[in-house]
Amino acid sequence: MPSIRDVAALARVSIKTVSRVVNKAPNVSEELRQRVTAAIDQLDYRPNQSARRLAGGRSFMIAFLYNNPAPSYNSGIQSGAANRCRDLGYHLVVEPMPLAGEERLAILDRLVAALRPDGVFLVPPLSDDAHLLQRLSDLKLPCARIAGSVMGESFNIPTPDRAAGRMIADHLIGLGHRRIGVITPPAGHRAAMQRIEGFRDGLAAANLPLDQTLFVEGSFDFSSGIAAAETLLTRSERPTAIFATNDDMALGALTVAHRLTLRVPEELSVVGFDDTPAGLTAWPPLTTVSQPLEAMGSAVIDTLVGDSDAAPQFTFKLVQRGSSGPAPDQPAN
Repeated sequence: MPSIRDVAALARVSIKTVSRVVNKAPNVSEELRQRVTAAIDQLDYRPNQSARRLAGGRSFMIAFLYNNPAPSYNSGIQSGAANRCRDLGYHLVVEPMPLAGEERLAILDRLVAALRPDGVFLVPPLSDDAHLLQRLSDLKLPCARIAGSVMGESFNIPTPDRAAGRMIADHLIGLGHRRIGVITPPAGHRAAMQRIEGFRDGLAAANLPLDQTLFVEGSFDFSSGIAAAETLLTRSERPTAIFATNDDMALGALTVAHRLTLRVPEELSVVGFDDTPAGLTAWPPLTTVSQPLEAMGSAVIDTLVGDSDAAPQFTFKLVQRGSSGPAPDQPAN
């Protein structure tokens, strides 16, 4: 098995230079970096991770902590983060966490004791877990968050959820809908609640009344979408459209609509959020909001170990498909 000495000899550089290239240290000329990289590739050299840790005082591991019931959201973030870690010579450790109780802090303590990651990142709703953030601060562990809203020492990457909620309201109101049901996020998902605030902004801008009975809480899963849609669609004056704050719940709403023999979108429009693969396989395909999940995962790694100091700006896009259309007896704009 080739050693770091073999790489140094082939590249005609010092062992220290090889180490700096392997550890992606700054202030290495591009010519030297390319020469060492070529030698590594030619010899098929694999750096000793224990030696890297001892030399730099780093574990070259980043931990992703999550408790989000939407699998597609987690996998999109994880994919972008893992690919960026690979680019930077790091490894991603993924750890599910409970939402409450001392056990989640014990899980964190065991993770840190065993692996001592160089940083941690959180996604909603853990992004707003004040106790978890405080424990990370006590451990002096660098932390980055996506869509956090509570104050904390950690770096936060904001997301335009409120603007996206307004975008959905404008879309449905523009199609002539005036009575719109909303399946809201579970309690504690502050970032997702911004989607509701944006939707209310759209109602206010159109001078439409705010009917609180049309807002039904879900749990970000398919079964809660079914339950909420049953509540909305079996009332005497049902809505002509439903906005579900994630795709899993929107798919539940579509299921109820089919069960009640409501034609979509002729009699009922349904809009989701997240642009998950399942939305494309639904019938009709789901109108939804697309988040750049992989780019978000990549960006959060850069805030922890890369060269980025500024918070990136993300754009959410409305993806119009067959599940939304003009309100009954209303022409399209």
